Amino acid sequence: MPISIDRFDEEPADVLDLQEGTQPYRILQFLAENSDQAFTQTEIHEATDIKRGSVGAALSRLEDRSLVRHRGRYWAIAADDRLASYAAQLGASSASTTDDYYGEE
Repeated sequence: MPISIDRFDEEPADVLDLQEGTQPYRILQFLAENSDQAFTQTEIHEATDIKRGSVGAALSRLEDRSLVRHRGRYWAIAADDRLASYAAQLGASSASTTDDYYGEE
């Protein structure tokens, strides 16, 4: 699936390596959209509908790539300027898809 050149230019290289729709991508997207919070694996499982046993493996792969961090039972998006930019882009993208261009009915 092609992506826009703006997205290509703006996304961190590590994020572009994740294929959209995959479990690691969905987890990273969830954590980026909630970058001001940390979550347990169970909470991530419940929010993303990814099998509970798969969440841990995906988080470990993301941690190996320094895309997420954890302390104790809690996981959060990595403290990286590139990922903060990605989180902001996700927020802007989500907001633009909910804009009402035709006014209220």
